[in-house]
Amino acid sequence: MRFIIDKEQIKPGLIIFRRGDVGHDNFYCRVRIQNEDRYKTISLKTSDRNTARDRALDEDADIRFRVKHDVPVFNRPFSQVAEEYAEAQQRRANAGEISQARAMNVKNKVNGPLNAYVGSTQVHLVTQDRWAEYPLWRRENGLGRRNAIISDSTIRIEMSIFAAIMNYAVAKRYVPAHHRFEGMPKLKTNRRDEFTLEEYRKLHTKGRKWMREATTPQGVWYRQMCYNFILIMCNTGMRPPEAKNLRWRDITTAKDKDGQEILVLYVQGKGKTRKLIAPTSVGKYLDRVRELSKATKPDDAVFTIINGKPAKWLYRDTVEELLKYTELREGPSGIPRTTYCFRHTYATLRLSAGVDVYILAQQMGTSVKMIEQHYGHVNTIKHADRVLMGIGGWDAMHADMDAEIEKQEAKAKAAASIKAKQPAKPPRSKR
Repeated sequence: MRFIIDKEQIKPGLIIFRRGDVGHDNFYCRVRIQNEDRYKTISLKTSDRNTARDRALDEDADIRFRVKHDVPVFNRPFSQVAEEYAEAQQRRANAGEISQARAMNVKNKVNGPLNAYVGSTQVHLVTQDRWAEYPLWRRENGLGRRNAIISDSTIRIEMSIFAAIMNYAVAKRYVPAHHRFEGMPKLKTNRRDEFTLEEYRKLHTKGRKWMREATTPQGVWYRQMCYNFILIMCNTGMRPPEAKNLRWRDITTAKDKDGQEILVLYVQGKGKTRKLIAPTSVGKYLDRVRELSKATKPDDAVFTIINGKPAKWLYRDTVEELLKYTELREGPSGIPRTTYCFRHTYATLRLSAGVDVYILAQQMGTSVKMIEQHYGHVNTIKHADRVLMGIGGWDAMHADMDAEIEKQEAKAKAAASIKAKQPAKPPRSKR
């Protein structure tokens, strides 16, 4: 059976027809898109030929108007455009332009919260207001890792992907250019709490007691591994993904300009490779890890679980157990600490020791701006003497100013008191 039957050309680029694969006699029209080798088929919802001709001409005029004023001709849901974008990112990952992890993250965000929010909405109806309302919707309809509150950083990542999808839709001319999202809603930045020097010492000393209290061979193994993992992270500033990717072949030794032996680690994360240095004490912690591990070949992961397979979660539950044991689970801001806090501890202690911000940024694989943004409070306290330089003279000046104001106020008060005690003047007699 033919698909198109009873075809009639109304004008060049416009035909009406019936379909041979449906159970009704209603007409359809097919309109050629001006300046493009594309057609749009529209149901006319009538079986009367004359009515179908009139409606086909109306549809043709509507499409010409849309093309002229850059209004989308083909409707498609946001989910379809988002899927196209995710596939495009996967092709980029396969070509080595971006990491596979980034492409997977895009796919997960699309299939998860973004489609739940606007997946069924036609993409041309997704407006700036709808985008701006996303943070509130996300907090009301989702949970973060381990049932925690959705973090602002997670929302910011999702919104950047959301905006990138709409930019993709603009580039593909699925929507007009004014559908491009502008700006980013201001979200507070929750700084993960580092451990103070006193807290780090507490973690170190009580951690040893915690290890000795393990009651099973498996418990002994995981507590020892977790304890040394924490010491390594606090003394290198590695990111958790870099720790997961660390292999034994990535660890070498070298000597500094004074001939002192140091440790050199080649770490990979965020699609980049960098080199960081560490004191020899980290080498001792790594030796303990090697003694515990069943995977010590050059290409084996440094941090593994008890059977020798790579540690996917980096002892998350055991770390949490230790932090609760030492009463350090939550920082001053009330936010539960995670393995990222060890990196922040490293940065804080290094800055407090006087390490140059530029050198520290290179060591940690980040920017000076990021260091200043997240650890500016450290430098302010460290250089309190400079910040408060001359404050004594400033205080003295204010004391003199306050004394002068108090003297004037006392004088005005005394004058008002004397005036209040004077008898009222008798009224002048009228003539």
